[in-house]
Amino acid sequence: MKRNYVLIWIGIVCASFVFKGCTPVLMQKTENKNVPEKYNNVQDTTNTSEVSWTKFFTDTRLIELIDVALQNNQELNITLQEIIIAGNEVQAKKGEYLPFVNLKMGAGAEKVGEYTRLGAVEKNLDIKSDKEFPEPLPDYLISANVSWEVDIWKKLRNAKKAAALRYLSTIEGKNFVVTKLIAEIASSYYELMALDNMLTTIKKYIEIQKNALEVVKLQKQAAKATELAVRKFEAEVLKNQSYQYNIEQKIIETENRINFLAGRFPQSIQRNSQGYNDLTPGTLYAGIPSQLLSNRPDVKQAELELEAAKLDVKVARAKFYPSLDIVAGIGYEAFNPKFLLNTPESMLYNLAGELTMPLINRRAIKAAYYNANAKQIQAVYNYERTVLNAYIEVVNKVSKISNLGKNYDRKEKQVQALTQSIVLADKLFKSARADYLEVLMTQRDALEAKMELIETKAQQMYAMVNVYQALGGGWK
Repeated sequence: MKRNYVLIWIGIVCASFVFKGCTPVLMQKTENKNVPEKYNNVQDTTNTSEVSWTKFFTDTRLIELIDVALQNNQELNITLQEIIIAGNEVQAKKGEYLPFVNLKMGAGAEKVGEYTRLGAVEKNLDIKSDKEFPEPLPDYLISANVSWEVDIWKKLRNAKKAAALRYLSTIEGKNFVVTKLIAEIASSYYELMALDNMLTTIKKYIEIQKNALEVVKLQKQAAKATELAVRKFEAEVLKNQSYQYNIEQKIIETENRINFLAGRFPQSIQRNSQGYNDLTPGTLYAGIPSQLLSNRPDVKQAELELEAAKLDVKVARAKFYPSLDIVAGIGYEAFNPKFLLNTPESMLYNLAGELTMPLINRRAIKAAYYNANAKQIQAVYNYERTVLNAYIEVVNKVSKISNLGKNYDRKEKQVQALTQSIVLADKLFKSARADYLEVLMTQRDALEAKMELIETKAQQMYAMVNVYQALGGGWK
């Protein structure tokens, strides 16, 4: 018996060398994990992504919205189910390299021809009595069967490890969905506040233009203005009223976008837009680029997918090598139930080992191996692309915050100057020292500047949210 085992293992070892030599040689690619040491010559490990979203945002209404969304958002809940599915895949792969044990019970009957070999045996043989075999001959069976593929080349264990890595990858995918969801809710919330302020501004300017229109009508009656001036002011009022309705529609759509993200039917979004102009992005710390590798869920997800793809290549390569299957069984079988449990007369057992090696027509195995290697190379490129995108996102968005701050300061001064010019133009127009076109252009310029100022403030808040997301904040 020992000699047989030795021969089997010698055969396996020899076959492994033979089939390893027959394994196709494929192009290999190793991922580049190097990133720049710092952003824009600033090297500070303080990182805003470490701050919880409940502390990063200070508006209690916004925090409540995000909390509702994290519970009800359908996309997030779908992702949570994907995590459960991936966890079940891990258990399935784990079970593949453990022995399979099946319990078998059965009953049947068989009638064989009297002039056959079995028939002749049954006719002349008895079991401790003078009676012949019953006809037809019943058969009763109860047994336990074991089958086990010995994982010589770690094919099954590597498949389990790959499934475990993909399970962890789905968790990182969920974290990425969380960061994205929080950023979308916050950006939409700030957009809603900006639209509220735009609506208030446009209503104020419509009132100013209506008053100017009444003045022009009076001047026309006094022969100090023409019908052209009246029509111009009327057109300007109508244009801004149309603009007002567009803003009101955008407010409805933005509210419903937030409601959709929160997983609920349309309802009013509670917010305080009066303090919008006082909003300022908090101080943000980008840290160092290497922190992206652990803070960004999409980077971690790409890394886990890459490690799983490497294991897939090993699994595919192992299919070129011999596989050893062991089967065994033990049980009882008899033609009469009263003999079924007689030991050892009714006992049966078996033990067998089977060594299987692919020899001819290995095209399917080669194709699977080539595909696994190609997917591993894809995973390398995807990982490098994700890291590069993360770094560029941080650089762009941090720079944008700085430039938007300077832009807002200039816009604010422009609005102040144009607001004063409206008062001056109105006085000059009433004293006939300025024509209606100067008044119209001054009002139009002031309105556009005010709207641009509100939009710039919104862009500042978006940039703050985007930097937080780009750094990997929100999921912790």
